[in-house]
Amino acid sequence: MLLAKGKHGNVEGLRYLCRKGTDNEVNRIMVSVPKKLFKRAVKRNLLKRRIRESYRKQKHNLTIEGGLDVLFMYSTKEILSYEQIYAAVGQIIDKINHSGKPKKNEQEGGEN
Repeated sequence: MLLAKGKHGNVEGLRYLCRKGTDNEVNRIMVSVPKKLFKRAVKRNLLKRRIRESYRKQKHNLTIEGGLDVLFMYSTKEILSYEQIYAAVGQIIDKINHSGKPKKNEQEGGEN
């Protein structure tokens, strides 16, 4: 369901898919670091740990109610630092929070 009905986007180094309103009590995440980008499992696991920890430290910023599924996909061949990943996950959380809200023109009636 996440891949079929989820909203997607990307920030520097990460792509994401999210689906709101899953009616779960908890939010769920999935982290993917492709073997195509990093052959060694040690590097893939390092990046997955960094993404999970970044999400754990920032999940309190989510304002979505009713459950959320998020897939984080690593998308660059370079190993990003923890600080870069932390910033990217923060940008994703901001985008998720703002994706359900109508734009300013839509709130005012849509006239220019």
